[in-house]
Amino acid sequence: MVGEHAFRDLMAAVCAQVTIVTAAEGGPFGTTVSAFASLSLRPPMVTVALDRGSRLLEPVLRTRRFGVNVLGQGQEETARLFAQRSANRFAAADWHYDHGLPRLSGAPAWLVCELAQAVRGGDHMLLLGAVCHAETRTAPPLVYGHRAYGTHSGFATRPRRPVADLIAACSH
Repeated sequence: MVGEHAFRDLMAAVCAQVTIVTAAEGGPFGTTVSAFASLSLRPPMVTVALDRGSRLLEPVLRTRRFGVNVLGQGQEETARLFAQRSANRFAAADWHYDHGLPRLSGAPAWLVCELAQAVRGGDHMLLLGAVCHAETRTAPPLVYGHRAYGTHSGFATRPRRPVADLIAACSH
C-alpha cells in the first residue's frame, strides 16, 4: 500500500477547483473544499468530500442541504480564510443568505444542493448533492495545485475584445 506522505505528494500535483461549501443551522457554517466534482447531468448532481471531523458535516447531514460557492481568480484570501479552523470566518467575508444557505457575494458560481446520499470513504464523507439551483458568470477559475492557489487556465490570459467592438457587432 502507498504511504500517506507519498499519496499526499502525488495528489498535490492534481489541480482542483476551489470551492467554499456552506450550510446553515442556527448560523452559517463553511469550509474550503477542493474535493468537488460534477457527478451527473440527468439529474444534475455534484460530489463534495468533507473530512469526517469537519464542523460543517453535521449541519449538512441534519438539514440535508448545502451550498457550493465556486471561487474565481483573485479569491485566494477567501479560500485561505475558510480553510482555517476559526469560528469567525463569516465575520471577515462578504456574504448573504440565498435559498436559506450562506452565499459568498464575489463567487462566480453558486449551487444549492439537496443531499441525496452520504457515503463513508476512509477519513472523509462523500456527499452526493442533487443541484436544485445554480447561477454562474464567466470568470477564470481559482484552482489549487502543488499546494498553491492560482489560475492555471488559458481563459485568464485569452485576449478579450473591447466592449465597444461587441456593442458595434450587435448593432449591425
